[in-house]
Amino acid sequence: MQFDDKSISRDIPQNIIIENRSRMSISGVSDVENFDENSVVLYTNRGLLTVRGTALHIERLSLETGELAVEGTIDGIEYSDNVDAQGFWSRLFR
Repeated sequence: MQFDDKSISRDIPQNIIIENRSRMSISGVSDVENFDENSVVLYTNRGLLTVRGTALHIERLSLETGELAVEGTIDGIEYSDNVDAQGFWSRLFR
């Protein structure tokens, strides 16, 4: 199943706040695809977002409010538009 831009709710604002490259807060998160200590891949209302770094861990995740907090050394972020629309949690609970 391909990611459909029309299904994305772009009305909700997305905010990304990076504090001293050691803490990141993201709003507009709909699902987490994958995570380990070097990357966090998540679905947002603006597309697939990959956070890369070292010693990364998810401090807080609330899919009800669409908020995620990551701690560790943040080296970069990247958006992708053409992705598989099924996330980690949806695959886990099939």
